[in-house]
Amino acid sequence: MPWFFGLLLFVATVLAMEGVAYVAHRWVMHGPGWFLHASHHRPRAGNWEYNDLYAVIFALPSITLILGGVQLGWGAWATWIGAGIAAYGAIYFGFHDVIVHKRLNHRYVPRSAYMKRIVQAHRLHHAVETKHGTVSFGFLWAPPAEELKAELVRRERAGVRAAAGAQPSSR
Repeated sequence: MPWFFGLLLFVATVLAMEGVAYVAHRWVMHGPGWFLHASHHRPRAGNWEYNDLYAVIFALPSITLILGGVQLGWGAWATWIGAGIAAYGAIYFGFHDVIVHKRLNHRYVPRSAYMKRIVQAHRLHHAVETKHGTVSFGFLWAPPAEELKAELVRRERAGVRAAAGAQPSSR
């Protein structure tokens, strides 16, 4: 396979992974996989949370495809797709775990409109403590914050965390 077709397959895989991540996050993690993902919607005690097991689960197709392409004769296509999945995982780790959740200490402050939008969308996602009623399941693309806030209001803020220091409502 010519390298430019492989590179095209790699880039297409990275882009397609946003759709895979959206589907997995919305209908698996906030569905039957909530038993692992719930740890991510609570304050973390220590360096690890059960949700981190998803990184291992999502790495398996990448490892399998790279192994198949490099060692088992499946073809270069498998290596390029496996590498695209791995690249998306690295991007996800950098944005989500490092920039948004600050699991590694840094002083980076989002300044571009894109980065501010992604970070704010993720914070609005985490404003909801339950598996239902949350917004913004994508990662590299997110609706504008105004749309997400309006959706939370439309849902009557079901499951939204109280502001720090606020008294619980009697509603």
